[in-house]
Amino acid sequence: MKIVFAGTPEFAAQAMRAIESAGHQIVLALTQPDRRAGRGMRLQASPVKVFAQEKNIPVLQPETLKRSHADLETRTAAQEAHQYLSDIDFDAMVVVAYGLILPQDILDLASQNGRYGCFNIHASLLPRWRGAAPIQRAIESGDDRTGVSIMQMDAGLDTGDTILVGDLQITSHETSASLHDRLAVLGAELMVKTLDELDKGVVILRTPQPSEGITYAEKILKSEAEIDWQLSATEIDRRIRAFNPFPGSTSSLHGEQLKFWNSCLPSKATENQDAIPGQIVGLSGDGVFVQCGEGVIEILEMQKPGGKRIAASLCVSGGASAEPLMRFEKSISKQGDANV
Repeated sequence: MKIVFAGTPEFAAQAMRAIESAGHQIVLALTQPDRRAGRGMRLQASPVKVFAQEKNIPVLQPETLKRSHADLETRTAAQEAHQYLSDIDFDAMVVVAYGLILPQDILDLASQNGRYGCFNIHASLLPRWRGAAPIQRAIESGDDRTGVSIMQMDAGLDTGDTILVGDLQITSHETSASLHDRLAVLGAELMVKTLDELDKGVVILRTPQPSEGITYAEKILKSEAEIDWQLSATEIDRRIRAFNPFPGSTSSLHGEQLKFWNSCLPSKATENQDAIPGQIVGLSGDGVFVQCGEGVIEILEMQKPGGKRIAASLCVSGGASAEPLMRFEKSISKQGDANV
């Protein structure tokens, strides 16, 4: 089949690679404009654009696909993209984490001339977690399972009929980074299966989403990064894992802003009745125990400003040698607390 592919991050690029490897022809890639990133703030192409260039696939990068935009240059780019889609021959459009809303005229183009329309890989079990951040919100909310829905797109926000659904268990140590990678593999497999069946002439069953159980995964904001130690250990643990890799959970120790990358709930009770939320109450090999509003959390991996991600015990002790760790222990004993 001839496919127009719209996507931007690595999650999308993985599906794109799988579609191309399965023998389908990607005739156009739509992706967001290059963005500045990294310490040098240099313009960087999206993973989708990088793969497209490797395979000599034409690439369009409009700021929007809405032809009514007020800015002339932006509107012109959207009109050119619309005209390009009108002129080329394709069978279906696949949209994965594109980051731009598809207007109705684009959806209509993908359904004209015997085409199959637009298909989306969405990283949740729809209708749960429609919206921008389904992976993070599933972990943050303590969901036991999540998955991927292959959806026939319509004008709504993730409201289209589902075609294929696959689910995965969310483990107690899952981060958004690890869950993202597992869902990317599953989504690519299900999308290829959908296209293969369409190519064979199989009639695809489309199932309308139920009206019950609808939740929305709001975009993750940097303002959510700061840890509120008054929350329960369970809530904080979920947030730390949900916000890895973005935006990363933050708190301070001795006036130094730290990032918290991984955590778990200790198997044994370590709560200190005299401790206050945010107080370090013990060490656990590579980790540290911190008192929360309810219960204790074990912090496993932290990062100092400008440093690398390391074991939490090394981060709070100042180094890998035994001497700084001993001084840290004496510091807690003498001061009575060490708050983060």
